[in-house]
Amino acid sequence: MAKEVVRKINLQIEAGKATPAPPVGTVLGPAGINLGDFCSKFNEATRDKMGDIIPCDIYIYDDRSFDFVLKSSPAPFLIKKAAKIQKASKKGANEIVATITQKQLREIAEAKLQDLNAYDVEAAMRSIAGTARNMGVAVEGVNDAELKEQAAEAEALEKEQAKREAELASLEAEAKEMAEAANVEVPVHGDEEEASAETEEEN
Repeated sequence: MAKEVVRKINLQIEAGKATPAPPVGTVLGPAGINLGDFCSKFNEATRDKMGDIIPCDIYIYDDRSFDFVLKSSPAPFLIKKAAKIQKASKKGANEIVATITQKQLREIAEAKLQDLNAYDVEAAMRSIAGTARNMGVAVEGVNDAELKEQAAEAEALEKEQAKREAELASLEAEAKEMAEAANVEVPVHGDEEEASAETEEEN
C-alpha cells in the first residue's frame, strides 16, 4: 500500500550544512520527522555543492517518513556567484555592478534548465540574462554596452536632480536670510487662515 503524502515543505538550505537548529528545525520540527536523519541525508546529497544554496522539496508521509527532491540553486544566487559579488544593484538595470561572460550565462542556463519554463538552453539563457539585467549584471557581448549606456543616462539624471535640489535649497536659504535681515517674519502655510479666524472671532 502506497504511503500518503500529508505535507510538502519547501526549504532553501546551504549545501552540506543542514542542522536541526533554526531554520531547518523550526520548519521541520512540527512535522514530526527525524531531524537528524534528514540533515544527514541532505548533507550527504549536497556535499559536492558546498557553499551553494540548494532549494529542497520535502515530502512528508503519514507514517512520518520523508523523501526530498533537490532543485538547482536560485538564478540570482548563481549570477552573483559567477559575477563574484555579494549583492545585486539597488537600482536594477540603472546601475551596472558586474559583468558575466556568455560562457557563464550558458552554464547558469544549463544548470537551471530543468527548473525553468524553457524549451532549450537558448531560451533559458534569455531568461537568465533578463534576471541578470534586473540585478545590474551585464552579459559580455550581449547587453553590456546597452546597459552601460542606460546606467550613464540614469547617473546623469541623478546628478541633474541633485543639482536642482541644491539650487532650490540655496534659494530657500537666501530668502530666509533676507527675511531675517529685514526683520520680516516669513509666513508659514496656514498662518493666514488662523489670522482670518481670529479676526472673525473678534468681530
